[in-house]
Amino acid sequence: MEYRYLGRSGFKVPALGFGAGTFGGKGPLFSAWGNTDVEQAKRLIDICLDAGVNLFDSADVYSDGASEAILGAAIKGRRDRVIVSTKLSLRSGEDANDVGSSRHHLIRATERALKRLGTDYIDVLQLHHFDAMTPVEDVMSALDDLVRAGKVRYLGASNFSGWQLMKSQSVAERYGYARFVANQTYYSLVGRDYEWELMPLGQDQGLGALVWSPLGWGRLTGKIRRGQPLPAGSRLHETEGFAPPVPNERLYRVLDVLFEIADEVGKSVPQVAINWLLRRPTVSSVLMGARDETQLRQNLGAVGWRLDESQVARLDAASAVTPPYPYYPYWNGQFTERNPPLV
Repeated sequence: MEYRYLGRSGFKVPALGFGAGTFGGKGPLFSAWGNTDVEQAKRLIDICLDAGVNLFDSADVYSDGASEAILGAAIKGRRDRVIVSTKLSLRSGEDANDVGSSRHHLIRATERALKRLGTDYIDVLQLHHFDAMTPVEDVMSALDDLVRAGKVRYLGASNFSGWQLMKSQSVAERYGYARFVANQTYYSLVGRDYEWELMPLGQDQGLGALVWSPLGWGRLTGKIRRGQPLPAGSRLHETEGFAPPVPNERLYRVLDVLFEIADEVGKSVPQVAINWLLRRPTVSSVLMGARDETQLRQNLGAVGWRLDESQVARLDAASAVTPPYPYYPYWNGQFTERNPPLV
């Protein structure tokens, strides 16, 4: 397994991480994608560790906290071998203050997460969304206190816009608080919006991307193909309402090239899609999900080999979209010597 620096932190994470959103099975679809129990989780974690994957990501809203609890039980006795990443700030209870990034909620939610995870520290704690009702100074101060107390090692954000991330970094720098070093973000061959603003911000601010949904909300699993109906039992009909929209023709254009290259390299469509992501600037780790051993071993096959430059170029071309103003290259100066292209 390849290990990469998490942004500008000096801390290394595996190129592939495991997303524990499938642990538990409680709550609505958006918070429960599977029903993996403790024994099954132990087996999946065994396989991950054998392959060098030691980063496990969860959130307090996944299965109403059951994901963290199952992850904690599954890593018991081997905490020193794993990197625990979790997220908070979405609504996690009925109390008026069980949501957001107030000092009250951040401290209480962290204490609850520590208890569920069965640990006394979290390696990477991320805010699950931006809280516009709490001053950024208060948010970063509370997070800094958690770091100084030893309850959190590194900080990150998820689902933030560029200005929200930059304002948080600026406040942290101004007051000497711990800064964000991770940006957990959606990025895939059918979702390249990350490149317009968040990628250059990550390069400038030393933020490593922890990529979620690298298969485009299930669109790049190899189960969809031009001219063929969805297979029986597919969950894509259920998740389509949550996923960022992708025009059919663009999706099929990407899939056509993915299938071609998969045949050329003797790999699966998901493996090719993930391998492409691992070539992108700022990507520290790609979080893979798996409901069973078969899916997990399939995803692990995304590493240990590399697409060649011509194959990367074909995928780039098939998945390219024109960025909106002011990110369109003519306007942001990417064609000049002083602002070379990012990719």
